[in-house]
Amino acid sequence: MEKKIVYAIGDVCPVPLVKAKNAIAELQNGGKVEVLVDNEIAVQNLEKMAQQKGYGFLVKKEKEKEYHVELTVSEAGTVKAEEDTACLVPSAKKTKLVVLSADHMGEGAKELGNILMKSFLYALTQQDELPDTILCYNSGAKLTCEGSESLEDFRNLAARGVEILTCGTCLNFYGITEKLQVGGVTNMYDIVERMSRADRVIRP
Repeated sequence: MEKKIVYAIGDVCPVPLVKAKNAIAELQNGGKVEVLVDNEIAVQNLEKMAQQKGYGFLVKKEKEKEYHVELTVSEAGTVKAEEDTACLVPSAKKTKLVVLSADHMGEGAKELGNILMKSFLYALTQQDELPDTILCYNSGAKLTCEGSESLEDFRNLAARGVEILTCGTCLNFYGITEKLQVGGVTNMYDIVERMSRADRVIRP
């Protein structure tokens, strides 16, 4: 079985993910790709990709900041995963995305901006047509974490089927990874992909 080693220690999101995808594309008839990374966010991003594509996933922590992530790819399994993914979102379905790139809304007084963002998220829960996904990055990552005044609104939206995703690099930068209270963690590759294919992108 063909095996490739990908060195991504020191690389930030989405570089490890891109390197892994490129290595997988080079496999002739399936095989294994071992990705070396130095943080748990990168491991989580690779695991998410493995789940989406149907790859085998195994991780070993070799040192304090060295993880070896092994992805096992079968040609048949990859094809099936792509087919399954394509069926999840019918082409006729319009997708709506809300992007929160800050913990406040608009420019000017920060206190007013915080009030406006809280009002925006509450108003969002009152809409008949909800977004498919909410993406939170930069200081917007704080909105889904412990201490946010909008957690109840996010939980309301999540309970009604809205996918809520927060940038893992941003959580790590602000030191609040362990304080995430609602939704899941995503990466820049996924953020760009979702924004690119959305029919409508709302930025308060």
